[in-house]
Amino acid sequence: MGLGLGWRLHGDGRVPAPGAVVRPDERLSWPRTAGLGAQHVVAMFGASFVAPVLMGLDPNLAIMMSGVATMVFLLATRGRVPSYLGCSLSFVGVAAVIRAQGGGAAEITGAILVVGVALFLSGLVVRKFGARVIHAAMPPVVTGAVVMLIGFNLAPVTASTYWPQDQWTALLTMLFTGLAVVCLRGFWSRVAIFLGLVFGYGISWLFDLLFGKIHSVNGGTEAVDHWRLDLSAVGEADWIGLPSLHAPAFEWSAVLVALPVVIALIAENAGHVKAVGEMTGDPLDDQLGTAVAADGVGTVLSTAVGGPATTTYSENIGVMAATRVYSTAAYWAAACFALLFGLCPKFGAVVAAIPGGVLGGITVILYGMIGLLGAQIWVHNKVDLRNPLNLVPVSAGIIIGVGGVSLKISDNFELSGIALGTVVVLSGFHVLRALAPAHLKTQEPLLDAGTTSYENGAASREAAASHDEGAAPHSDGTDGSEPGGKGPGGNGGRRAGRD
Repeated sequence: MGLGLGWRLHGDGRVPAPGAVVRPDERLSWPRTAGLGAQHVVAMFGASFVAPVLMGLDPNLAIMMSGVATMVFLLATRGRVPSYLGCSLSFVGVAAVIRAQGGGAAEITGAILVVGVALFLSGLVVRKFGARVIHAAMPPVVTGAVVMLIGFNLAPVTASTYWPQDQWTALLTMLFTGLAVVCLRGFWSRVAIFLGLVFGYGISWLFDLLFGKIHSVNGGTEAVDHWRLDLSAVGEADWIGLPSLHAPAFEWSAVLVALPVVIALIAENAGHVKAVGEMTGDPLDDQLGTAVAADGVGTVLSTAVGGPATTTYSENIGVMAATRVYSTAAYWAAACFALLFGLCPKFGAVVAAIPGGVLGGITVILYGMIGLLGAQIWVHNKVDLRNPLNLVPVSAGIIIGVGGVSLKISDNFELSGIALGTVVVLSGFHVLRALAPAHLKTQEPLLDAGTTSYENGAASREAAASHDEGAAPHSDGTDGSEPGGKGPGGNGGRRAGRD
């Protein structure tokens, strides 16, 4: 298919045939393809403009560069991997830490640019050696922990920055967004964050009308009287214009804070490529390295001009599942729409006017969802947290990451929060695995849950230990047996102790 730009018309070009799907190298009629592209933009819109706002970056530039990054991704994968590269939320905590250290937008984008280079190089390694290198270096127990601490590290940002600006608006926005996520169906459930923001705008406007100005902290340290929703900048903004650009700056302290996020980005890309492959019926394992490298290039291009990092978006994967249209032509249309949005400063002014209380309600849910994606990785890969080989490095790393624990190495260098937590999880797991006794590498639990007697539990452990020499453990600490299976040291080997 060359560069993936030659699409065949699917059927009559109107709708997929019963039971059929529109494949990546096919398309519907161009008006319908444009409509699907607009739908993809709406799906990614909520998270993509929330990310730069939370990081203190220009939302217009972020949306525009997401379109550029998507085009690069589609060209790199030659149209085989239909995905949209929206703005990554994984760096919101990183941005907060860098700003707390005295850095600004230039230092944030410089640190993320280095992560983009690391992601690109990781993609080249995966292309060379295959996906197994990811599983060996970053098993699910590690990736899940890193994603979790990245999300939960953001809790103080909500608690101390956004929520106090207007607690009642934050509470109502949180409740509405939660209801939208759970109760709405189909397309509307995928844009629940966006709907929550619209609801928050409306509530803020209504509260200003009913109660007047609020006395609270508003971007500073002292409480002042201010309007919840201030749209004065919207009227002054132009309809057409270039977003504000800035060059990145590089500080080692900022780079070290940001680098651990590369683990989360690799995990995101791997999961999304696998999901798209299953949906389209086209195994895409051979495209994983290319997808990771392309995401790295997109991030470098975006941050080089002052934008945020990019990553593949599950929201758009959901749109494909609902419509059964996997055409990359729709993603090209979405990328073009994103470019046009980025050239509208008035749109950026509307986004920048989001009240702090609204962000408080949104981020309570959003940050928690990011963190719990780590738990989802554990559940999906059946990580056994009763095993101390998994439990010890994970528990230590998460507490360090969430609590902001720091380790001062010298007068001008220290590791803290996300960076230190990731180092502890990653190095702790591999070091402990090298030193651990064989029975722990076959996932013998810390506590044999459900045993009826000490003797039964001991018999189970002896049975598992008798197989240790012949076990060939996976990189995530498992021995390859499924839960309830009969592999050595697996749940099947422990079943006698529970019966």
